[in-house]
Amino acid sequence: MRKLLSCRRGVSAVEFAMLLPVFLSIVFGIVVFGSYFAVVHGVQQLAAEAARSSIAGLTETERGTIASTYVTSNAATYPLINASKLSVNAATSSSNANVFVVTVNYDASTMFIYSLPFVPMPPSQVTRSAAIPYGGF
Repeated sequence: MRKLLSCRRGVSAVEFAMLLPVFLSIVFGIVVFGSYFAVVHGVQQLAAEAARSSIAGLTETERGTIASTYVTSNAATYPLINASKLSVNAATSSSNANVFVVTVNYDASTMFIYSLPFVPMPPSQVTRSAAIPYGGF
């Protein structure tokens, strides 16, 4: 019996079996939150670039059209974003008449990360805004 207790064979396998769940949880967490952060970053970039492109418009309606067109035509450059799940709201700021605000909403509920069973999920609705002052004043 004493010989059996002092035997070190199999120690690595036992340690591996104990640490594997922790390691896999970390890897899955990186995948889940990394892809979610990529989507959030993409939505923010779409809002910022749409706000920048909207400066070319002369009226609020034209600016809104330019911003919406920019988002719909460039959403495909972000591989994790489904363009049909995007909505755009572009209007003059309620607090400052010289600022134009573009808000992009994305419904991320159909992303693959929401089908994983044991990872805490971030919010499925992503909303990002960008504000840009009118130029030429």
